[in-house]
Amino acid sequence: MGHSNNVTEFVLLGLTQDPGAQKALFVIFLLTYIVTMVGNLLIVVTVLASPSLGSPMYFFLIFLSLMDAAYSTVISPKFFIDLLCGQKTISFSACMGQLFLRHLFGGVEVFLLVAMAYDRYVAICKPLHYITIMNRHVCILLLLGAWAGGFGHSLVQLLFVYNLPFCGPNVIDHFVCDMYPLLELACSDTYVLGLTMVANGGAICTVIFVCLLTSYGVILSSLKSHSQEGRRKALSTCGSHITVVVLFFVPCIFMYVRPISNFPVDKFISVAYTVITPMLNPVIYTLRNSEMTNAMKKVWFKKLAMDRMRMCHSY
Repeated sequence: MGHSNNVTEFVLLGLTQDPGAQKALFVIFLLTYIVTMVGNLLIVVTVLASPSLGSPMYFFLIFLSLMDAAYSTVISPKFFIDLLCGQKTISFSACMGQLFLRHLFGGVEVFLLVAMAYDRYVAICKPLHYITIMNRHVCILLLLGAWAGGFGHSLVQLLFVYNLPFCGPNVIDHFVCDMYPLLELACSDTYVLGLTMVANGGAICTVIFVCLLTSYGVILSSLKSHSQEGRRKALSTCGSHITVVVLFFVPCIFMYVRPISNFPVDKFISVAYTVITPMLNPVIYTLRNSEMTNAMKKVWFKKLAMDRMRMCHSY
């Protein structure tokens, strides 16, 4: 698969050219990244260590947290190096790799959010059949479906861009390799390709967003028949899911449902869903969810108590 190319690397302009601002951003984003990794890995460890969190919802939450951690890691380390060093180049293959992995993990996350919505729908609208419908087999199939969906989506994106001719300018006004800035650099007419991109990325985002909001609408309207306690619990889990869905999809729709153009504001919207959302997800899921908070307290207090006992014995 040859791409007629004399561009071997791209220059990323980043968020700002001001050295002082770059150092400040480095500190802010490094802290954000650490919080993201710690928060998401805390969720994974807590769910794995808590027998009480054995339901499918938490099975999906583990993978959602892993996707957030992976997604952040695709972008952040390179971004940190760029903020610290003046030289902000990325090789052609690294750029393609970044593009593929971002869309892969982002795509898997989109389909995981769908699986989680389906799980809440069954739990709240068909509570008596929940265990039979959401059995282990179904959960694994939904997980594999999410990976297949994410992989298919990112492969399409990669194949489109990989075969474009890049012959001249190689400066990307962004801090990551993204679709639109790359399409602008290609030395061929990318209008039709741009429309296909919008159809691929934008349609997936919009259709799924509408479906998810509708499904949560159905779930919430069915709560009328539940007891007050049941209603409160369902509202708290659905509330956190809806928050995550909105945070994830609104920037995504803004970025991909429109004609190809590179607005200066895009970079800052990218920051929202590449840096901020993965950090907020664990916070949203743990704060709004009493089961999760209690399990965390149990797991970590137990661990602290064990460590303290060990220290006492060693003296």
